[in-house]
Amino acid sequence: MKKIIFIFLILLIIILNGCQNKETIAENEVLVIYSPHPLEFIDPIIGEFENETGIVVEVVVSGTGELLNRIDSEKDNPVCDVLWGGSLTTIESDKELFEKYYSKNEDHAIYKNEDGYITRFTMMPSVIMINSNLIGNIKIEGYKDLLNKKLKGKIAYADPSKSSSSFEQLLNQLSAMGNGDIYEGWNYIYELIINLDNNLLESSSSVYNGVVEGKYIVGLTFEEPAAKFLDDGAPIKIVYPIEGTIFRPDGVSIIKGTDKYDEAAMFIDFVTSKEIQTFIATELNRRSARDDVMQASNLVPYEDIVLEEDDHNYVSIHKDEIIAKYKKLFNQINYNR
Repeated sequence: MKKIIFIFLILLIIILNGCQNKETIAENEVLVIYSPHPLEFIDPIIGEFENETGIVVEVVVSGTGELLNRIDSEKDNPVCDVLWGGSLTTIESDKELFEKYYSKNEDHAIYKNEDGYITRFTMMPSVIMINSNLIGNIKIEGYKDLLNKKLKGKIAYADPSKSSSSFEQLLNQLSAMGNGDIYEGWNYIYELIINLDNNLLESSSSVYNGVVEGKYIVGLTFEEPAAKFLDDGAPIKIVYPIEGTIFRPDGVSIIKGTDKYDEAAMFIDFVTSKEIQTFIATELNRRSARDDVMQASNLVPYEDIVLEEDDHNYVSIHKDEIIAKYKKLFNQINYNR
């Protein structure tokens, strides 16, 4: 009897070890992607990638700033394999966290990955999103109109240290309201912070969701979620500031030290392929970063938007300084309220 029990225990240990080994193998086959994209944008693309490649994907969603901090804290033992999203100016200053890779689709990129660290993914213009049920007779054509005292405390804006779309909004405001002079633009930022009424949100999703839900009259966000809500029949209006809109790409990169470099490279080639970029443009309200993909007909044509350009190299180098100055100004204004 004791012998039978002993054999049974040995068999049980073997079975359990086998299960653990299978779990370990399964975990090792998972491609981990960090992304700030909305889930409704992520899910159909990831689903198609998994179906086409057989690679299982785990996506961790958070703000770009928080994801970069997480990647940095994990750099000695990487958990993530791909960073998918984040505006170019937000992630470029942290490119030491990435491996070099040149996608096979680079020939059709509107903006080239010249140093190999960040493949351009889509275009992410900043917009003003308005709840048309709440706006009443308040006229909003651009950034200057956001200083209207009737909007005090009714403007949704996220912390630019956590959200790359909010950081892009900050850069757009600094350039457009400073007539190209970023230093002059801070005068406008000072007045806008006063009208935010000590309200700085934690994420980009809380901005556009807050406008749709009627918590705010106006939101400072990016084009894609606003266009999606408009398509879905939400009571919103999209405004491209008459002072000018910066069109800048976001990126996708392989994390340094990953043991899934080949799978990560496959993902980058997949999301920048003509087929997926066409799907993104026609179904997901995002402008393609490829030169051979038509833009969605429901998006305002480039020629009908006042375009703004800033000094990309300057803002990339001084990203931390710009964010620190904003936070200091925000805290000073609201401390003295």
